[in-house]
Amino acid sequence: MRTHAEAVAAATELAAALVPGAVERDRNGADVIPYEALALLDRSGLLAITVPVEDGGPGLGPSTLAEVTRLIAAADPAIAQVPQAHYLLIDVLAVHGGADLRKRLYAEVLAGRRIGNALAERGGKHAQDLKTRVAGGRLNGVKYYSTGALTSAWIAVSAIGEDGRLVLAFVPRDADGVEVGTDWDVIGQRATISGTATFTDVPVEFALDYSRAYEVPQQLGARAQLVHAAIEVGIAGGALADARAYLREKARPSTEAVRAGATTAVEDPHVMYRYGRLATRVRAAEALLIDAARTLDEIGRVPADAGTAARGSLAVAAAKAFGSEVAVEAGSELFALCGTSSAAAKYDLDRHWRNARTHSVHDPVDWKYHHLAAWELSDTPPPNHGQL
Repeated sequence: MRTHAEAVAAATELAAALVPGAVERDRNGADVIPYEALALLDRSGLLAITVPVEDGGPGLGPSTLAEVTRLIAAADPAIAQVPQAHYLLIDVLAVHGGADLRKRLYAEVLAGRRIGNALAERGGKHAQDLKTRVAGGRLNGVKYYSTGALTSAWIAVSAIGEDGRLVLAFVPRDADGVEVGTDWDVIGQRATISGTATFTDVPVEFALDYSRAYEVPQQLGARAQLVHAAIEVGIAGGALADARAYLREKARPSTEAVRAGATTAVEDPHVMYRYGRLATRVRAAEALLIDAARTLDEIGRVPADAGTAARGSLAVAAAKAFGSEVAVEAGSELFALCGTSSAAAKYDLDRHWRNARTHSVHDPVDWKYHHLAAWELSDTPPPNHGQL
């Protein structure tokens, strides 16, 4: 696929195929790896939409990526999250990767093969307090929150190199010494199976110096956070859609509503108010997402200067902060709208709140509002890393 319209059509088709199994995948959690759903994703052609034109890809931008992600997340946000780091890594390769590495990995991506991540670690004092090392051409370390790694073709692993600088090593998933577990036991985003990845004397053929990503104004973090925001906005839209369907097809009016003259749940004036308010907030979240994506389209992968980079980061911060709040709200408000029966386990409607709550706390929303205020009130730019 080469155009925005083709990518959106493919995402719409994929989302429709994912809906029937979303509840079962949520209930199965890490006990059942969602091979079938992930195969649909891998065959969709969507993994390659952001590969640069000069590397044989369509070179589609953030607006396409945000809309594709939002559509998939509305159907199943766990499946939408699996390639979240994959898209970041495509950008990392575009900006920091050498010719040989780009040629090898982009060929894999264009063939429908995913890159998983192994970036986060437990126990350190901060995100870059890494124990994982690359020395003598061998990788050793233990990672957690390894979303997508379990079923990927390649895994990108952050580590400290022999010179003490941050590197990103790319290793085949099936390489000797690579083990990815299913020890993923959380309340939401269960089907991501983002468990522990262990690397024991794994040979490293491809690695890049990733410390440079923090030395110049860059937009890679903001583009990755845009995908995060799109997942949240997709969850909000999915919850709203399920609330609408339940109200129209299953809900009964409350006794008070009947006394007030309502004959159906959708005629209850309080239901109408709550639904209208929630629908408006979901639409506002979608509008902020569109605005942020268009801003990043304009800026490109490498901003012209620090001020331009800050503008992109802050646009995404607003979309992500508000989208996260609305997703959690929609997952909870659904039950106030639909009534007690909607809480029955057979409907699994609580997955919307659980997914939103789990995904939204990957980093604090409060800091996003903090940086937005600092910029507006005192012209203080946000951190250069773009992780807003």
